[in-house]
Amino acid sequence: MPSPVSSIPNLGPATEAAFLRAGITSAEEIRAMGADEAYLRLLRSGTAPHFIGFYVLVMGLQGRPWNDCQGAEKKALRQRFDALKAQVRPDPADELDAALDAIGVIDPARQRRR
Repeated sequence: MPSPVSSIPNLGPATEAAFLRAGITSAEEIRAMGADEAYLRLLRSGTAPHFIGFYVLVMGLQGRPWNDCQGAEKKALRQRFDALKAQVRPDPADELDAALDAIGVIDPARQRRR
């Protein structure tokens, strides 16, 4: 029988619900994919990025208290977090093009340059 997401230290019902929305239903799935891929799936499902949520997940998968993350380790995790966020952040130019196209004023020359 699969273990609930909340069986991972530091993770509670709200995190479990967020993972469920991302299609992840067990602690085993998270362990198999690792913290980065699991968090990326959360972001892609619409969960707002939050650095503490990311490092809480990393610490939990290591069986460590959430507040055990400090110094150089925390700085390295911040870089990983920022890289994950960048993978799901839409390109502002694409958003602008989509908005202009939606109201029928997109510059055809602009579309060709892209």
